[in-house]
Amino acid sequence: MVYMAFIIGTAGSGKSLLTSALVEKMRQEKQNVATLNLDPGAISLPYSPDIDVREHITIDNLMEEYDLGPNGALIMAADLIASRIEQIKSEIEELDPDILIVDTPGQMELFAFRVSGPFIVHALSDEPKAIIYLFDSVFSSNPLNYVSNMFLSAAVYIRFLLPQIHVLSKCDLVSKSELEAMLEWSESPEALEAAIDERLDDTKRLLSHNVNQSLQVLGLSFPLIPVSSKTNEGLIELSGMLERIFKGGEKITY
Repeated sequence: MVYMAFIIGTAGSGKSLLTSALVEKMRQEKQNVATLNLDPGAISLPYSPDIDVREHITIDNLMEEYDLGPNGALIMAADLIASRIEQIKSEIEELDPDILIVDTPGQMELFAFRVSGPFIVHALSDEPKAIIYLFDSVFSSNPLNYVSNMFLSAAVYIRFLLPQIHVLSKCDLVSKSELEAMLEWSESPEALEAAIDERLDDTKRLLSHNVNQSLQVLGLSFPLIPVSSKTNEGLIELSGMLERIFKGGEKITY
């Protein structure tokens, strides 16, 4: 059985760095973990993928063969990955990890909001899976941006309908007061409403209030785990959350 965790977030939110730090931490804990890079446009990565989609599909080759620009090639590559799904599954089976951490494309929309994304996630395995959604702490420190990220996270949940962990990434880059504020917003809709009233005005205030209230009506919550891939803060908590989802709190590898 291979449990899979897909790391998703906006461009620059720290997906690859988190993949590297989380996998290193899990290996220190003697977990049988492997990595899968699903970003065909990655130029360099802070880790060495155990399975790399770039061995099957490269942006440069697509641009040359089909006379595409970079964006067109990325879109085509995102869909072509689905056609290589059996090869990728065979590589996973050969590695036979207990947990696979999947680094998704830098441009979130290529994975989350095309038909191929959910197909890939569900076709890779019938075993339990989870989404790790990243709230970029620098971006999210403004209540308008925070609410926007809540909306995107809800959209990702609707697309995949899998257990979803919310991570406040790069938390070492914000002040203690900003970090505490965002954690309070994640736990208290009232605190977020107060921040919206205090720091936003006019249309921004109205829209933020309406989005926040709509998400509450839907019963969606966004508790955050603050994580730093630089200092390793929060990695134990994140690993523990994966263990609770996949094994009821027990270690994934004995």
